[in-house]
Amino acid sequence: MVLDSKGFIKTGSDLSPDDLTAARWPLPRSPHLLETSLPGVFAVGDARGGNVKRVASAVGEGSIAVSFVHQVLHE
Repeated sequence: MVLDSKGFIKTGSDLSPDDLTAARWPLPRSPHLLETSLPGVFAVGDARGGNVKRVASAVGEGSIAVSFVHQVLHE
């Protein structure tokens, strides 16, 4: 899993092409918004880089991640 300079998990568009190459991203698509460098694995809340570090944000991100999980399962 790719981490930022502060040790938080990088997700979605925060993952650079170099990050994805180093992590051996196997899919033709880019990671979804909250998806880590591991396909189908999502990070939300305090673990995710760029997060606001508030409970309400984590709850919202969690509900968004559920919809992405359904998308990944459909793929």
